[in-house]
Amino acid sequence: MKFKTKKILSLIVTLSLLLGIFVVPAMANAEDTVKITILGTTDVHGNIYNWSYEDAKANESVGLAKVFTVVQKVREENPNTILLDNGDTIQGTVLTDDLYNVNLDEPNPVIAAMNFMGYDAMTLGNHEFNFGLDLVNKIIEEAEFPMLSANTYKRADDTHYVKPYIVKEIAGVKVGILGLTTPSIPRWDGAKVDSLYFTHMAEEAEKQIKLLKETEKVDIIIATAHSGLESRHEEDGGDAVKLVIERNPEIEAMLIGHDHESIARMEGNVAIGAARDQGRQVVRIDLTLQKDGEGWKVIEKTPSLIEVVEFEASEELKEHTKVYHEATLEFLKETLGVATDDFHPASEVKGIPEAQVRDTAVIDLINTVQLKYTGADIAAAALFKNDSNIRKGNISFNNIFDIYKYPNTLVGVEVTGKELKAYMEWSAAYYNTYKPGDVTISFNPNIRGYNYDMFAGVEYKVDISKPVGERIVDLVFKGNPVKEDDVFKLAINNYRYSGMKDMGIINGEAYLETDPISLRSYIADYIKEQGTISPEVDNNWSVVGADLNHPLRDYIIEQVNKGEIQVPVSQDGRTPNVKALNVYELAAEGKIPAELAKEHGLLPTEEPAPEPIPAPAPVEEPKVEVPAGQKYTVKAGDVLWKIAEQFGLAWEKLAEFNSLKNPHLIFPGQEILIP
Repeated sequence: MKFKTKKILSLIVTLSLLLGIFVVPAMANAEDTVKITILGTTDVHGNIYNWSYEDAKANESVGLAKVFTVVQKVREENPNTILLDNGDTIQGTVLTDDLYNVNLDEPNPVIAAMNFMGYDAMTLGNHEFNFGLDLVNKIIEEAEFPMLSANTYKRADDTHYVKPYIVKEIAGVKVGILGLTTPSIPRWDGAKVDSLYFTHMAEEAEKQIKLLKETEKVDIIIATAHSGLESRHEEDGGDAVKLVIERNPEIEAMLIGHDHESIARMEGNVAIGAARDQGRQVVRIDLTLQKDGEGWKVIEKTPSLIEVVEFEASEELKEHTKVYHEATLEFLKETLGVATDDFHPASEVKGIPEAQVRDTAVIDLINTVQLKYTGADIAAAALFKNDSNIRKGNISFNNIFDIYKYPNTLVGVEVTGKELKAYMEWSAAYYNTYKPGDVTISFNPNIRGYNYDMFAGVEYKVDISKPVGERIVDLVFKGNPVKEDDVFKLAINNYRYSGMKDMGIINGEAYLETDPISLRSYIADYIKEQGTISPEVDNNWSVVGADLNHPLRDYIIEQVNKGEIQVPVSQDGRTPNVKALNVYELAAEGKIPAELAKEHGLLPTEEPAPEPIPAPAPVEEPKVEVPAGQKYTVKAGDVLWKIAEQFGLAWEKLAEFNSLKNPHLIFPGQEILIP
């Protein structure tokens, strides 16, 4: 009896599913409406498995295996689903950058995964070009879906490098899908893309949308753009999605990226979506369309984001790409050498990375490698992660990946002393200007850490009391002050070389380019050659112009490390330590106990109210009573810089004249000599 009941229930469920397949579309047709779902990924950066190769452990927040589970569920919900990728897809992990992107004889694992997932199209991003056009041509050939980029052209014949758009019919709706790529690629990849040129995104979109409407007769247009909303690199706004939207109101929905931001909202009349990197999120845009004569019109748009951490990874996709994953794990097992100690010291102040406030062994290691393999006089490098470190113990390739995330190549170029100084001044803009009362050094919130270069081969100081452009002092090469007409060989990565040339800071042509061998590979080779490496620091540079020795500094740092005082970060969270901790500001905010603040003259002391006396007749008095060469008696609430300001002096001069060991420690009744 139970078997019969189960059989009847099974028949009912099957009939219900069949009715759902045949009846629902009939109802939709009767109502002349249809729903199309767009799913989009962007900036996946080579993450297939839910795994971190750098940390050798699972990461449940990332990977195409997670994305595929989302895709399957949405496709079950709505078969009228379009799956798009927005670029920066094949680069970014050890699996891609150090194995399969440099071996063109093997299938590309990311493309293999995307074929399995059934992508409808992919727009090229800037990082697709990092390894040259041979790799891009290879993935175009291997992909079972079209690659798009309307604004990328071949110089030889002015034809499109890949398709500008595709037209896809879904549920009777003719959909035009347009692809756009940030035109700033030549800045970063230089000679690798010499055979191509990239046009203004908004202008190109106008041309292609006209074709889509008039020639292709599409019902709706959706677009993908590997670029951010605002212009970041192009003076004419050629890389700004906002401009694309303003000039092309025909676009109904748009997948964007490049900035690794989470966006799901309406921008004008366009539904836009952007996801964080590594496959952490999937963009979803639902469009409801209604029959309009012989065509269709969109009557509702809903952009949203799906977090992949909430879904299990697809075992099907993991099995399909297992051979690539296991080959990477084997590659990472190799021991390259041994570190006798950590190369990045622990932070004195929680939230302030040491490697960007003083010279450390981790940046000296990178610069040593650059000098060795280029034969240069001077090298410059940045840290891509604030906590980059070679830790004590065995060193494997994932440790190299941790200190040098990207597959940048090495460039050697001759520069003049004038160019070198301009480059160093550009870098030194990373620091905020010191002000009296600061007890920490802080960073410009508008400059990422990867744009702060530290130099080897020269000795120098960065004076943060001076304005931007005047900070590099005591610049010396082999014991001699650097002169404007001196000529040096400089080692930098290809990304920085392109940027410096584009800004006109460096003008020379490269005498050495290691493409396609990455700096990361040279670091690995160096460690293999050495066998055992120890953290060595030459302390060739320092930050000056900041007196951080206020007597309350230790207390403030203790409170920070306890979590009672926070070191500010930028609004987007990507730049740490964007504002110095200042004793006067902390006292005013009540973050220093009143007793301590009063003890150190940070708050006015309580004094008995004076006896009332008749008001004297008003007389004009000079602003400063004490002439130069006399004494000034400190009153409650005075600080040295305010006293100095009264006499038109710099507080440093006043401190020096009075031989003040701690210029921030003055007290009521103390006499200050005025020079």
